[in-house]
Amino acid sequence: MIDIEIEDEAWIAAEPRAEDLIEAAAAATLGQIDFDGGGVTVLLTDDESVRELNARFRGKDKPTNVLSFPAPQNPEGHLGDIALAFGVCVREATEQGKPLAHHLQHLVAHGVLHLVGYDHETDAEAEQMEGLERVILAGLGVPDPYAA
Repeated sequence: MIDIEIEDEAWIAAEPRAEDLIEAAAAATLGQIDFDGGGVTVLLTDDESVRELNARFRGKDKPTNVLSFPAPQNPEGHLGDIALAFGVCVREATEQGKPLAHHLQHLVAHGVLHLVGYDHETDAEAEQMEGLERVILAGLGVPDPYAA
């Protein structure tokens, strides 16, 4: 189950519909890792809210594109929460010359992978995580975000 909460109205005006993109990316990611459990909550918010979360939970007083908050083990199997900052996501997509839809699906896949334990702290971890992201995104028709 993928629960989407919209705090920033800018996400509503985004085309194509952000909710559809998020559901597809999260489902594709969970399907790729053969996860059969609970859900994910995705918060679509603004840069300031993500900045506050980033400062509070990571000690970094700046907005970022996506934050992942894995849930502790729970009877419902809820994996955790993901927060996305509209302004940062739009700026990055523009700077990288890609549609917001593609960038959003990449960030959702990235965030869900973090919720299930993937990371990119070492080169080996980054290679494994990026490889999974490439497969997931290719299945969604999104070009390789790591291509030179």
